[in-house]
Amino acid sequence: MADSFTGDAVQHYDVVIIGAGPAGLSAGLNLVRARRRVLMLDSNRPRHSATLKSHGYLSQDGIAPLELRRKGREEFEAYPTAEFHQAMVRSITGVQGEASETVPVFSVVAKGIRGAADRRVTTTSVLLATGLTETLPALPSVRAFYGTSLHSCVECDGWENSDEPVLLIGESDDLAERALLISQWSSDLIVFTNGVGAISEADERALLARGIRVERRAIDDVVGDRTGVTGVRLKDGETIARTGGFVRPRWETNLGFIDGLGVNLLPNGLVEKNADGVTSAPGIFVAGDLSPRGPHQLIVAAGEGARCAAVMNRYLIGPL
Repeated sequence: MADSFTGDAVQHYDVVIIGAGPAGLSAGLNLVRARRRVLMLDSNRPRHSATLKSHGYLSQDGIAPLELRRKGREEFEAYPTAEFHQAMVRSITGVQGEASETVPVFSVVAKGIRGAADRRVTTTSVLLATGLTETLPALPSVRAFYGTSLHSCVECDGWENSDEPVLLIGESDDLAERALLISQWSSDLIVFTNGVGAISEADERALLARGIRVERRAIDDVVGDRTGVTGVRLKDGETIARTGGFVRPRWETNLGFIDGLGVNLLPNGLVEKNADGVTSAPGIFVAGDLSPRGPHQLIVAAGEGARCAAVMNRYLIGPL
């Protein structure tokens, strides 16, 4: 097939998957097992790279997320119709399909990284599985403890904080709800708003009734040693002892490359989809953290990828 932009011969794929996290890898594995020709493009910038252990993944509890990615990629690439390429996608544009006037075809342009070549390919369908980028609270030492004694996924790491004096630091408006979840594992919890996070007086009273304290003073830094976090130092000099806990990052999407495709986004920037990962643009699907769902667990993302793969395979078969 010819690329409508350059006229050069390019490779065509049934599916291009953007992102090699658990959602993308799970979808890719199921699609190549359905004998689909799949190109997976990944920038190798997973947001969970600092996490040493991931929990709740059946048969893989405690595995490092990077090890799970390595094993998943190895399983994917074992199939003859699978291809993995390190690259950052620059654009996806619609081109006229040759096989059918009713089935869209897309041109995908990607910039190679770490010595990999640039790519320009065409595909009949695209799976968006890039995940989210996250910004941690702007405290000098928070990243030094992130992934070891500070975490963002309550469902993933709550058990490890059972009955410990824990913290929740955040500047968002969902801190009260997250605090309630954390209280399932520890009743010794202090929520630090850093003078920014929104907790109403009514929510604060409800939390206090459960033994959860809200600290609204500004934070200077989290403190600790080789064993992990030992406390939170406030701007007024007081240090409140804690042994670990949770931070609430700000999560954002990075989807400028789909501009013009007609993919509807929600007000929070996430991709609008149905339960099967189908977006408003024919041929464009989504799985994982890019769309609204439950906890940010690897197993949840992998399940979404597998479900979306079945829907994409049926889409590629075409109508009766």
